[in-house]
Amino acid sequence: MTLGILVLNSGSSSLKFGVYMPGKKSDATADSGDETPWLTGSAKGIGRDDGSLTMRSSDGAIDVTQNHVMESQHDALQRVADALHAHLDQPLAAVGHRVVHGGPHLSGHALITPEVKQILRDAVQFAPLHLPQALELLDLAQQIFNDVPHYACLDTAFHRTMPARATHLALPKHYADEGVIRYGFHGLSYESIVATLGNDLPPRLVVAHLGSGASLCAIRDGRSIDTSMGLTPSGGIPMATRTGDLDPGVLVYLMRTGTLDADALEHLINHESGLKGLSDSNDDMQALLQRSDADAELAIDIFCTAVRKTIGAYAALMGGLDRVVFTGGIGEHAATVRERICDGLEFLDVQFDVIETQEERQIARHCRTLLGQPTT
Repeated sequence: MTLGILVLNSGSSSLKFGVYMPGKKSDATADSGDETPWLTGSAKGIGRDDGSLTMRSSDGAIDVTQNHVMESQHDALQRVADALHAHLDQPLAAVGHRVVHGGPHLSGHALITPEVKQILRDAVQFAPLHLPQALELLDLAQQIFNDVPHYACLDTAFHRTMPARATHLALPKHYADEGVIRYGFHGLSYESIVATLGNDLPPRLVVAHLGSGASLCAIRDGRSIDTSMGLTPSGGIPMATRTGDLDPGVLVYLMRTGTLDADALEHLINHESGLKGLSDSNDDMQALLQRSDADAELAIDIFCTAVRKTIGAYAALMGGLDRVVFTGGIGEHAATVRERICDGLEFLDVQFDVIETQEERQIARHCRTLLGQPTT
């Protein structure tokens, strides 16, 4: 009996999930034998009064919509588990977790053991916004689904192929030895695009994953050779609430002239900056596009220009480009943003596409592979 793999992908106010099954082997489909979503869903509005849980099977036999106030990710996961237990008629094979950062000592997707959990705890300082929540959710998931293996699928793993010139920062060598390097993120999304392109994968590809968190990746022959995010998911291009790259002197200036300690700086960099800081609002990209004031226009212009400049830099790195793919919430759904990014890149004579990211499916693929490996 073929068993499904449950995938959990947590965000700041949402929890996406899915149960994936190997596809039927058929010469008629491009996804022959690949992981296919049997059931997908999400818990949204976590921590708000308008929380909801949706869940739907691919055949439409299961179609659940419930309104819940979910105070935390723990609460949301318990709601998800209750809904799954009410509708699943067979056991699971495994549970896969999206983990943003593996730190310097976990570079690949792995079975979650006590040792692996300790490695992730030791890496919290590399992703303080993401790893503590992920570890708490992982602990609860192991309690609820306690009879199957759990796997950590890392957003950093895809970028292990980057050369030293891309990973090393211009700091004294001992910092690199301590793990202060460029790791890169959104790796599961980039992997999914590579898998989707399949035989159509070009030699020189740039993928722009544009959402609340946003980054770009230069992909040569299917391998990451450079990416815009760095040591943490705060670097690179400006994002919804994150600064992206800054002159380090800005941080020194803010510490010397203000009352900002490390925690206050971290809050400023990750929660009060980016599009939010520039537009002086909590508006997302779609809302900014509906505005006509100077602050909104500047925020959009800075965002689009940063993406365009990065694409141009990667074209120089690879000696030209064959294809640029947009993905992520903004990349897939904001046509105006894509047009503004591409305006001025005509000289590259490159194909531009939009492809839906499939991070959860990519996690299921990795879990199915890891299930076939020895656990000792």
